[in-house]
Amino acid sequence: MATVLLVEDEADLCNLIKGHLEGDGYTVVQAFDGPTALTLVEQHRPDVIILDWMLPGMDGLAVCRRVRQSHLMPILMLTARSEEIDRVLGLEVGADDYVVKPFSMRELLARVRALLRRVTLDAQSPVSGGQAAEPLASVAGAASAEADAATTTIVRGPLRVDPAMHVATLDGAELDLTPKEFELLQLFVEHPGRAFSREFLVERIWGYEYDGFERTVDTHITRLRKKLGPLGDKIITVWGVGYRLVL
Repeated sequence: MATVLLVEDEADLCNLIKGHLEGDGYTVVQAFDGPTALTLVEQHRPDVIILDWMLPGMDGLAVCRRVRQSHLMPILMLTARSEEIDRVLGLEVGADDYVVKPFSMRELLARVRALLRRVTLDAQSPVSGGQAAEPLASVAGAASAEADAATTTIVRGPLRVDPAMHVATLDGAELDLTPKEFELLQLFVEHPGRAFSREFLVERIWGYEYDGFERTVDTHITRLRKKLGPLGDKIITVWGVGYRLVL
């Protein structure tokens, strides 16, 4: 079963959630503050993170933003803030879902299961001949999934991306993309709905040795949007974070 990083500073609540998660078969790693959570993310590479908004040392939004610079695992935020603007802010910094306190354990467990199912589905892409890629059992196996994706055609509506041939088509017409534009598009279509920070994109697409400015990302996104035509509007700007593809 999957590993869950549970970040909650209220010890009693944290232990209660931990007990229910373990009862559902998950391995649970606990953190009670923001900095510890970041350390445990690197040590354990959890499959999903349950992250409280209000934390000592570093709040949940800051933790979420930092995690999203390097990792793609689902993040479920726990918050006592029920206002729409607060929920939107959490999603915009990279959270995948949220639960408002007080909540039922049944709902929490259902949302965790839903996030893990979505990760598995995102890892499956149509393959030539009508076959499907093997499901990804864990986000921690992302490297293996990327290797599989190298021979997989990804289909998102009218958009088809073939990593092996390095060809992308829209409504059957081949797109004239530069290598970096293609890599950006491939990353977006492999993880639709996921927000990527500019820092992450620079490191992922250009490499850690690249010392250019983040404005380079904005320039490439602008060009990619134009080449995608009306579909370019589906690459949306996420305030304070970066970009997300919504299909």
